[in-house]
Amino acid sequence: MHDYDNEHGRLPPAVVYGEDGKPLYSWRVLLLPYLEEDKLYKEFHLDEPWDSPHNIELVPRMPAVYAPPPGKRWKVPPGHTVMHVFVGRGAAFEDHVTVRIQGGFPDGTSNTFLVVEAGEPVPWSAPQELIYDPNGPLPDMPCLFSNGFRAGLADGSMRWVSKDASEATLRAAITRNGNDKFGPDW
Repeated sequence: MHDYDNEHGRLPPAVVYGEDGKPLYSWRVLLLPYLEEDKLYKEFHLDEPWDSPHNIELVPRMPAVYAPPPGKRWKVPPGHTVMHVFVGRGAAFEDHVTVRIQGGFPDGTSNTFLVVEAGEPVPWSAPQELIYDPNGPLPDMPCLFSNGFRAGLADGSMRWVSKDASEATLRAAITRNGNDKFGPDW
């Protein structure tokens, strides 16, 4: 994500949309060149949805970085990932809005989720993320591990998040500009 931000002056969009406004594919496709997956990226038809007859054939070739780690709690189907971003008002990713890491995280890059390893498994190229509504309930985030999940923060660090983390702490970590207060569990 940081390499993409450095090259493009912003984070990738969570979802890439076609000219007709329909979702095509996930941010995970845009990161392929930065993950030493140039060949796979060049094979992906970027003007077609992830599940077009051509692109659906690439799902089984999911890069290892998106695969579940050893010790997973429940089975993840082949070609599926639980690596998600939060999309919603105030999150690092807002629908149709992209931000730059530098200056785009008033709450602090070390206090904001960029990527989490939680949520239902989805085909890795599908534009399916964790939808965040600051006025609604938190999205369902089943975890691979029985006691929590791993999170990549906007500063590039990783953090373990307990399954017992308070709602206040999770909301504070999801938002980049909410001036939220963390609970003592952060």
